[in-house]
Amino acid sequence: MLVQLQYLRAVAALMVVYFHAILQLAKVNPAVDATAFVYGETGVDIFFVLSGFVMWLTTSGRAMSSVDFARRRIKRIVPLYWLATLFSAAVALVAPSLLKSTVFDLPHLIASLFFLPWSNPADPGTITPVVVPGWTLNYEMFFYFVFALLLPLSEVRRIPAMFAVFAVILIVCRLSPETTATRFYGEPIILEFLAGTVLGWLYGQKLLLPNRWAWVVFALGFAFLFINEALMRPESRFYAWGIPAIFIVYGAVSIDFSRLPVLGWLNYLGDCSYSIYITHAFTLAFLRVVADRLPVGILQQPVLFVILALVLSSIGGAIIHEITTPRRKVAVASRPPA
Repeated sequence: MLVQLQYLRAVAALMVVYFHAILQLAKVNPAVDATAFVYGETGVDIFFVLSGFVMWLTTSGRAMSSVDFARRRIKRIVPLYWLATLFSAAVALVAPSLLKSTVFDLPHLIASLFFLPWSNPADPGTITPVVVPGWTLNYEMFFYFVFALLLPLSEVRRIPAMFAVFAVILIVCRLSPETTATRFYGEPIILEFLAGTVLGWLYGQKLLLPNRWAWVVFALGFAFLFINEALMRPESRFYAWGIPAIFIVYGAVSIDFSRLPVLGWLNYLGDCSYSIYITHAFTLAFLRVVADRLPVGILQQPVLFVILALVLSSIGGAIIHEITTPRRKVAVASRPPA
């Protein structure tokens, strides 16, 4: 049982929600200095390692074509993301004052829909899509593309080939003239997916940590993730944030959860993690607008605002998950979610 993957997905999503909620505080109540509490961005690194792990695990030992793999990934990712992107673009067009990090721009919208890196016209120094947190999906879809191309190879050759492909990509991007694409794909954060596939291979070979050491590695991973996020800049995230994320995932999948009770609510939030991640920006924007219209001091309280952000983002993500996800008669915790 890999219910721990569900737990990690939920925790990673809520980490990102918390991170963006803290950033929103400066807009809701400029008098509050919450810079000392800006944590959670590293939830993305956990997601990336998890993604590599799950993709390996759900394809290993199975006869799956590249086309079938791509079809499943598109079906999983695209519909909700396109709805969120088109909704954001529509709001930016008809009510631009409601959004702080998005302006309507047709080329930017098209690039966002097709997961292409593009400078955000609202903040030209960043390479982010219309739905700003979707920058991670640009990396996800790129990883899926590479993974799909390598699926026809035998499993024994697949990971070495992936090493070679990512090495060539990084080298070419670093040696080429700087463009938006070379800046984006030249970031070593893409190696976190590769690390996840290696962990998936280790799991398949039953090369896991003893249960006691697994707990130690898991705890140390979170401790160093917390410390490094405070001390290290995002520019060094692959080794400063990525390595602790690798420890967390490897420790988690090595832990024997079979004798522990299943936390149903956390397991369910793991199911909803993608919806929470995509929709939480709308929840935070809603809270910011409401805070501006309520009497001074109600939603401006930092603790209350963050708690509401976490709770409402979870509820909103769960509602969207229920609406957009077909019901399947499977045991949720019996296998890792694809």
